[in-house]
Amino acid sequence: MALDPKIADRLKRTPDGLVPAIVQQHDTGEVLMLAWMDDEALHRTLTTGRATYWSRSRGEYWVKGDTSGHVQWVKHVALDCDGDTILLKVDQVGAACHTGDRTCFDADVLDVSGAP
Repeated sequence: MALDPKIADRLKRTPDGLVPAIVQQHDTGEVLMLAWMDDEALHRTLTTGRATYWSRSRGEYWVKGDTSGHVQWVKHVALDCDGDTILLKVDQVGAACHTGDRTCFDADVLDVSGAP
């Protein structure tokens, strides 16, 4: 089966057919990572309850946690108002980042000098 056409018609993809997916911890709102999905990855995610992405570097689908054990159990999926970003709220088991950090945003926190 393919992605529901009602959903597919709403997606605004990059030239290579991808949509960014922001991944949050469902109960805390913590932003865990950003990954990429195409129609098939989104379809697999919606039908299995496991976060599935398209790896731009490897050129293949990957189910988060299949090799690391750091599974993402999908609790909620939404499209933004323009259909150009997907939001996944997940229950993250273990680290979300391939470096072993809890999130992909732990390492390089930048100073903001103009903040009030």
